[in-house]
Amino acid sequence: MGILISETTREERERIVAESIGNISGSCDGCMAGLAEMYRDYIDGKKEIREINAEFRAHYESGDDGPTKSECGYMK
Repeated sequence: MGILISETTREERERIVAESIGNISGSCDGCMAGLAEMYRDYIDGKKEIREINAEFRAHYESGDDGPTKSECGYMK
């Protein structure tokens, strides 16, 4: 069995994400639920896992979410 959208059903993609992430309900800090939501487009058949991971890495490395520096300090 593959993991590409064309090779899987929605139910199989849900299982692939659940097995890859682990027990999301056992998380105490709430980050696992956000991680599961990150893969919603894969489960829905809109984006491949590799696309989602590449977007995440590019966003993380670029630091686009961080505050920007102004002359007098940080601002959002």
